[in-house]
Amino acid sequence: MSLLIPGMRLAPFGQPGARFICRQCLRQKPQTAPSRVLQSLRQSRRHATTATTTTTANTTTTTKRPAFSPVFFSTSSYASMSTATHGTAQVSKRAFPESTNSKSVAYWLLGSAASVFGIVVFGGLTRLTESGLSITEWKPVTGSLPPLTQQHWESEFEKYRASPEFKMLNSHMDLDEFKKIYYMEWTHRLWGRFIGLSFVLPTAYFIARRRVSVRMAWNLVGISGLIGFQGFIGWWMVKSGLKDDLFAPGSHPRVSQYRLTAHLATAFVCYSWMLLAGLGILRTRRLLVNPADAMKLVETLRHPAMVPLRRSVAALTALVFATVLSGALVAGLDAGLIYNEFPKMGLGLAPPASELWDKFYSRKEDGSDLWWRNMLENPSLVQLDHRILATTTFCSVLALFAYARRGRLAAVLPKDARKGVTGMVHLVCLQAALGISTLIYMVPIPLAAAHQAGALALLTGALVLGQRLRVPPSTLRLIQKKLATMPKQ
Repeated sequence: MSLLIPGMRLAPFGQPGARFICRQCLRQKPQTAPSRVLQSLRQSRRHATTATTTTTANTTTTTKRPAFSPVFFSTSSYASMSTATHGTAQVSKRAFPESTNSKSVAYWLLGSAASVFGIVVFGGLTRLTESGLSITEWKPVTGSLPPLTQQHWESEFEKYRASPEFKMLNSHMDLDEFKKIYYMEWTHRLWGRFIGLSFVLPTAYFIARRRVSVRMAWNLVGISGLIGFQGFIGWWMVKSGLKDDLFAPGSHPRVSQYRLTAHLATAFVCYSWMLLAGLGILRTRRLLVNPADAMKLVETLRHPAMVPLRRSVAALTALVFATVLSGALVAGLDAGLIYNEFPKMGLGLAPPASELWDKFYSRKEDGSDLWWRNMLENPSLVQLDHRILATTTFCSVLALFAYARRGRLAAVLPKDARKGVTGMVHLVCLQAALGISTLIYMVPIPLAAAHQAGALALLTGALVLGQRLRVPPSTLRLIQKKLATMPKQ
């Protein structure tokens, strides 16, 4: 029995002999066949790979790794994937929108256009009150503040006393009267600075934050540059009234009619640019709400009967702008103070030919500049030109109204375009009444300012009508793209 005890003690340990084998030996043993699930996983691992992108300072390398490898599920790999996803989101955030612009941009553009409308009218008041030459220096930054002390006022008044306008027209003026015209010109310049800052700073923000498309970004940059150029033209115009050598013999000090026309034309272009850009954004967003109806509108505007109307409105817009420029020449030459009657000019519908083509205005011995200098510098001919252009504009609008009410065009003309044509008739009738009244009553300040505002309102009507008659190609592409993504019913 004592001999059996050691054997009995060793018997239990002999059964699980594998437990006494070291791990290294176990690894060298042939393993059993894997299960079907494991086999399928290994098989899919060979085909499924993922690309992990590693970006360095100068190069970008792409490494392919098995989708079910331990590295794929590791923390570092997940972090790299998260970084790549976050980077893609950042890039998408920083990219300019390809579709519509923000509605806030449209409202801001329309508000800026309204501000330009106001400064155009106020600029007319500044000219009519003969306040434009009261500030004889151009200080874009330091000139933002008016004189704050009596000494500063005396200094500004002394500078004005040295100007030709004071010597020839306002030698009786005292300091209190000078303050009135000074504040008019100072307010006009301050308003211009406000328009510049309120446009340039938001432009930088919208572009930096990618709130506008690339096309709109270029528009905003162009308008910003035009505003700065307008400020330069304004001083260039004022400077022409501060030099004696720019005046014609026997005339009183005034700014150059050419520079005044350029100043007004730039303001009108800036206003029109802002207006069309803002209305374009709102119209695009409105059309994208219902792309099916938008495509019906596009097909309507493509009708052959719409082509002559579209061209007529474009020509009418150019005619209105040309009439505005001729009106600026009338204002610059004070041509509205002669022949204060309508429709006649003296004994007939036009002054005598000897007065219209006066050799006094020619500066060349051969008289080669006789015709164009009289057209631009002779007050009698300049007023006659403005009358002809204004009458032509009036008749053209009435003819457009009659044309839009007849034939095939009346059947296909959209409702908003029909309203636009009717609005043009109302505006041109009002503008004609204001112009005739301003002439007959010898250019009173309220009527003259209203006449200038009416010119800008008439141009607005022509621009709005022209926009309603066309759909830009960029907007059409957006409509077609959205229509393609919509489920078919």
